[in-house]
Amino acid sequence: MAGVTDLPFRELAHRFGAGMVVAEMLTSDKKLWNSRKSRLRLQLGNICSPKVVQIAGGDAEMLADAASQVQQLGAEIIDINMGCPAKKVCNKAAGSALLRDEPLVAELLHAVIASVDVPVTLKIRTGWSPDSVNAVRIAEIAQRAGVSALTVHGRTRACRFVGPVDYSAIAAVKRAVSIPVIANGDITDALTAERVLNSTGADGVMLGRAALGRPWLPGHIAQYLHKGLQLPKPNVQDVRNLLLEHLASLHAFYDQFLGTRIARKHVGWYLQYIPNSDDFRKQFNQIDSATEQLSRIAEFFEDLDTTIHTEGLAA
Repeated sequence: MAGVTDLPFRELAHRFGAGMVVAEMLTSDKKLWNSRKSRLRLQLGNICSPKVVQIAGGDAEMLADAASQVQQLGAEIIDINMGCPAKKVCNKAAGSALLRDEPLVAELLHAVIASVDVPVTLKIRTGWSPDSVNAVRIAEIAQRAGVSALTVHGRTRACRFVGPVDYSAIAAVKRAVSIPVIANGDITDALTAERVLNSTGADGVMLGRAALGRPWLPGHIAQYLHKGLQLPKPNVQDVRNLLLEHLASLHAFYDQFLGTRIARKHVGWYLQYIPNSDDFRKQFNQIDSATEQLSRIAEFFEDLDTTIHTEGLAA
């Protein structure tokens, strides 16, 4: 979720009851941490707890050094990314590319765990391709290395985000190890989360794309799973107020120049569930002023029926 789960987004999700929020993926190459993008990704704030930092890399010494450094900066959990399918990550022998080299996976995990005093977790996919599914072996390697919990996205790297999620592969991982296993992939609402937990035996669920434009969703799902409560769907007025708050936070966190540009994609995600918003979204993407962004959003929602509950806003 690089480019999405920045500090403003994490604080909103945490406020709505998400059990844990994870910072944007960070490269293990500390030479690149002087960029503004990396410095912002290292902003952990004081609201979200535990503070979880995800790092990616394919060199054991660099990954261990990066883990040690982010612990010193306040990370309370280190998450190792071996699930990202992006070409620019895999081309650097990181992310899900590591699933093709099981000895290297073991080396990386042992190095990181030896370098820090906080829990280390791991995010993986079911394998590199449908012909190379090795999530169970990777999970067993992780458990022997001392990984505290494992998240499994139920697709291979080759599948990216297309096609059905193989929840049976997640169930196989859960049967193979005793550490907590978290299921991930196409979990879009509370009932789906419940079905996935029942079918996989997993200890929890992780949301990614489903939370885009819906930072309340992880918390709503948690309330249902823990207490059986189906919280009311946000109406349009609720979304208006939250979106204005989110935009103001982005402007303050990034500054007006960068904040207005980052705000555009978030507005697109929020408004994808609002009927007849396509033309406004196109117009909004031309706005360069933070003040104008806020005023135009307020005007847009004034013309809507504030009692609408759209299907997409469901928890």
